[in-house]
Amino acid sequence: MNREQIKHHFNTLDRKRFLEEPFKPQSEDDIPLPIGHGQTISQPSLVLEMTLLLEPNERCRILEIGTGSGYQTAMLSPFAKEIYTVERIPELSARARHTLTMFGFLNIHFKISDGSLGWHEEAPFDRIIVTAAASEIPSELLDQLALGGKMLIPVGLPYHQRLTVITKTLDGEIHIDDAGGVVFVELVGKYGWKT
Repeated sequence: MNREQIKHHFNTLDRKRFLEEPFKPQSEDDIPLPIGHGQTISQPSLVLEMTLLLEPNERCRILEIGTGSGYQTAMLSPFAKEIYTVERIPELSARARHTLTMFGFLNIHFKISDGSLGWHEEAPFDRIIVTAAASEIPSELLDQLALGGKMLIPVGLPYHQRLTVITKTLDGEIHIDDAGGVVFVELVGKYGWKT
């Protein structure tokens, strides 16, 4: 992975493309913004941080849970072999597909489903990135992570989670690291918050 290439792509990727009016004027602000259906587009600095932490490369098959606006997908696309992205809200998935295709990000496969269950038919994945917060690490996603793979997922309570970095060794051992505090919308489904 070339960190400088990722940073250059980040600096040239226009976030405005992934926003609806009336939020386009705020596209350069480093804040999360609404994209409809109770969902948000993350602040740009966090999208860059998560991309760098994931360490994508041209051989990677990446599973993304939470397509949302497609902004994180667009950040990853040039640095992956293929991306499999899952979104539970059909309208968001369709909008993201249109935007990503229009701007030439073509190595992306879309699915409308409960993202907490992953994409079993296409597993295993070299990288998994989850852009919604879970109450615990989904066992289904761990099972779909390839040996030698890495997963990022926010884990915790409403309004306070830890960005969790999970690596699976070539021997199948799981290592968990903490990359700091974050706030994401809920991963609705089996691993949502029990409130």
